[in-house]
Amino acid sequence: MRNSDVDAAIYWLARMLEAGEDPLYIARRLVRFASEDVGMADSRALELTVTVYQACQFLGMPECTVHLTHAVTYLALAPKSNALYTAYGAAKDDALNTLAEPVPLQIRNGVTDLMKDLGYGANYQYAHDAADRLTDMQTMPDNLIGATYYHPSDQGSEARVAARMAQIKAWHEQYHETPE
Repeated sequence: MRNSDVDAAIYWLARMLEAGEDPLYIARRLVRFASEDVGMADSRALELTVTVYQACQFLGMPECTVHLTHAVTYLALAPKSNALYTAYGAAKDDALNTLAEPVPLQIRNGVTDLMKDLGYGANYQYAHDAADRLTDMQTMPDNLIGATYYHPSDQGSEARVAARMAQIKAWHEQYHETPE
């Protein structure tokens, strides 16, 4: 599937199923592939694979073979991007190295009077109240301001995602010194 060879993908699916592999195991791997290898290039891949997983639960073998073939074919032909996978990996590394960094007060939820007295939620900016639905509120820890994890590809729908990210960055650059 990763190499977009639909016939090979269907063959290996049939080979696994006919050898006795659990169809739910295959369906779980397809759900993972939908986000790891297709990702935002075609977000429908995740919806489809979750639906196929459910169909496999409802029907079982041998009826679910056609559903698995549907998913394998869709995933093999879908545009590919592993940008979500690499984004999480980079963010995970930073998260593990900054576990002691405080959460900015303005994005802390002040649910008690003590929390409110300590400044939790103070100066929170609700994006829906802003004309452009964007604010200049700091949402990253101080030492990670400007960190970028998600780098969309030019594949499928991800090209539109990249354009939206560029639009948001331009807004921040136009109105504010530090984009977030």
